[in-house]
Amino acid sequence: MLRLLIAALALCAATLAHADDAADAQRLLQGGHPDAALARAEASLAQRPNDATLRFTRAVALMDLGRDAEALDAFQRMTQDYPELPEPYNNLGLLYARGGQLEEARVALETALRNDPSHRVARRNLGDVLLRLALQAWEAADAAQPGDPELQRRIRVGRELATSPR
Repeated sequence: MLRLLIAALALCAATLAHADDAADAQRLLQGGHPDAALARAEASLAQRPNDATLRFTRAVALMDLGRDAEALDAFQRMTQDYPELPEPYNNLGLLYARGGQLEEARVALETALRNDPSHRVARRNLGDVLLRLALQAWEAADAAQPGDPELQRRIRVGRELATSPR
């Protein structure tokens, strides 16, 4: 009985230590230290390679460091391993949009919203992507047949919205 209790306590302590690793990496990331967060996440992932929180934190750190190709790969793998989670799809959408791949961004963000219809950030990001797609369509229409004042107004307002700070 005592051995069972000791084993249970050891398991609880190990679980708490793992949770602390993930929380520490996230705190570093939120504190503006993506390089330190990446190092912490990668060190912890060596022990627990399937920890979704650590994998997500690592991918966000890569994204924040401008290592978009690596971040894209990490988020794509997460969508394969955890297809029910909205966050990797949301971040994939951001990366695709940042790379000008607006249709891919739209699909990723819509998937995030199918997984969690109340995901406010994904909904906002989808709005930004749809605005950019609308601008592309309006600009193409204007190039094909210039001179429509209403279309010019839409393009002007759309550009103002697309470039306004969040």
